[in-house]
Amino acid sequence: MAKRILIIEDEVSIAELEKDYLELSGFEVTMKNDGTEGLSEALNNDYNLILLDIMLPGTDGFEILKRVREVKDTPILMVTAKKEDIDKIRGLGLGADDYITKPFSPSELVARVKAHLSRFERLTGSETRGNEIEIRGLKIDKTARRVWVDGVEKQFTTKEFDLLTFLAEHPNHVYTKEEIFREVWDMDSVGDIATVTVHIKKIREKIEYNTAKPQYIETIWGVGYRFKM
Repeated sequence: MAKRILIIEDEVSIAELEKDYLELSGFEVTMKNDGTEGLSEALNNDYNLILLDIMLPGTDGFEILKRVREVKDTPILMVTAKKEDIDKIRGLGLGADDYITKPFSPSELVARVKAHLSRFERLTGSETRGNEIEIRGLKIDKTARRVWVDGVEKQFTTKEFDLLTFLAEHPNHVYTKEEIFREVWDMDSVGDIATVTVHIKKIREKIEYNTAKPQYIETIWGVGYRFKM
């Protein structure tokens, strides 16, 4: 069955270009050119990935991202028109899996979409042994993709969960941002490793008692990060 992609983009020419190339790659694509309609479509129907523009009539992309993340972990690729928008994504940390900046080549778009779908499918569809990790009050259920801190469940986005699990499965190992980006985002040259810093910050806010003195994810200055056992 073809993977389903939702495009929420008010520039019809761009949306149609995205749709054409994705359909040529075998995807089933739905387009919405209004933010409010796009939000309704995203909440009421199931898609394998959402391509989401930021500047939209009706409801903007940030609000759509926030609302969808409250109930779904569908991979979301933000489409931005300017570098200022990228800064907003980093600062808000609302749960986007990645972003792509206009203008972009159709081949880059398709490559990003395929990479995120592949990663999400592997992580959610695999059956593994030893599916729970418990360390000093932190519990990670890899099968159910749920996290608890001292018995209180915390809500994680797809990439936050992937990153936390990766580090927890390799305790006391120092990873650079580049290594983390390659392992968790499953891409070498596409994307921006600054997103690693954003995701680490969001994870710490959810699992650490004191983010200034983290007991789980340590910063090794000048090198990267380490999950302390």
